[in-house]
Amino acid sequence: EPTMRFPFVGSVKPTAVIAVFLLSSTAIGVGLWAMGSRRPNFNLTDLTVEVQPVDLTLKVTAGGTVVPVRSVNLSPKNAGLLAALQVEQGDRVEAGQLIALMDSRDVDAQLIQAEGNLQQAEARLAELENGSRPEEIDRARAQVIQARAQVTEAESRLVLAQQRLQRNRSLFETGAIAADDWDASQTEQRQALAQLQQAQANLVARQEQLTELENGPRPETIAQAQAQLLSAQGQVAALRIQKADTLIRAPFTGTVTQRYADPGAFVTPTTSASSTASATSTSIVAIAQGLEVLANVPEVDVGQLYPEQLVEIIADSFPTETFAGTVRLVAPEAIKQDNVTSFQVRVALLNGQDQLKSGMNVDVSFVGERTTDTLAVPTVAIVSQAGKSGVLVPDDRQRPVFRSIAVGSTVGDVTQVLEGLAAGDRVFTELPPGLSFEDIQPEAD
Repeated sequence: EPTMRFPFVGSVKPTAVIAVFLLSSTAIGVGLWAMGSRRPNFNLTDLTVEVQPVDLTLKVTAGGTVVPVRSVNLSPKNAGLLAALQVEQGDRVEAGQLIALMDSRDVDAQLIQAEGNLQQAEARLAELENGSRPEEIDRARAQVIQARAQVTEAESRLVLAQQRLQRNRSLFETGAIAADDWDASQTEQRQALAQLQQAQANLVARQEQLTELENGPRPETIAQAQAQLLSAQGQVAALRIQKADTLIRAPFTGTVTQRYADPGAFVTPTTSASSTASATSTSIVAIAQGLEVLANVPEVDVGQLYPEQLVEIIADSFPTETFAGTVRLVAPEAIKQDNVTSFQVRVALLNGQDQLKSGMNVDVSFVGERTTDTLAVPTVAIVSQAGKSGVLVPDDRQRPVFRSIAVGSTVGDVTQVLEGLAAGDRVFTELPPGLSFEDIQPEAD
């Protein structure tokens, strides 16, 4: 029969090993039965506390972050080179203060040209509105007289040319003159006729000019000049706005929190100008005003909040200090992140503005109503089993068993109990020696 060898034991038969194992198992089972049948060897009052009615000021707790009340990333309205920067990170600035200057040479040149066009349009309109000067009318009348004389002279030349043409016609038909002479007389007559027509046209133009000067400019002409003036004024106004846009000014009083660009950098407009967290390299600086706390409150607790509610704030950077605040705003719309629905709550700080910094993490407690004679247990006594919240209570043999309870608000180191316990019940705050939480069984119904 084969044998098995164990350290410090020597050679034994397999049947002997099996017998030893059975004996050991029997002894362990008997021991466990004996432990379960006798009362535990510990003092129950040392490991438990009695549930008693207490007076509590209910609080809703949440995590939050210190953020500016107002913040903006300043960027130019039009893309271009940053010519100068007047502030540094940490500087205090006033509303309207000059922060930076953009390169404006192109705009300056266009503005000079537009202002010249404006002056020309103004002079043209003034000339039309003032009407003609007497000397201009006299000059026009003289030109009309001269044009009439030119017409009379042209008529005389035409009569002579026609008479000569008539004589030469008879002479040419009888062969008294050559064909060249006949052609020359025809050409002379046509030239005289053309000169007369030209003189007559000139006379009409001079007469119209005189009439216009005597009557003044037409309303349509003045209206056209006025429209040209308005167009020139609009162009100048647009360029002056572009010039003003090259001067970057603070929109409100605050502090320069970030600096994103140096003189000589090419910066462009950005659509995220209202959010410091979303700043890009196209921004110039970030300006912030004031501090407040932005907290995310679970959906189940938001109904307990109201405007001007007192808030206690503890920052990770100052764990021993408690700052005060009040509820300024509860967001009208929930946000969902990681399948958790919560509401953003803005808390106005009553103190700590000189200690807290933007971006610090804080814990906030919204102070609610004060309740009297409500049951509460130490928060350390609350455990979770199978996804349920509960406490460990002693059974009839003083062994800890799990009892499910409904909990309310946590205030300091105690938690309100809504259901599952009665005054005088005892709950474990620590496990008996030698016992682990995995050994705890649910309370029998």
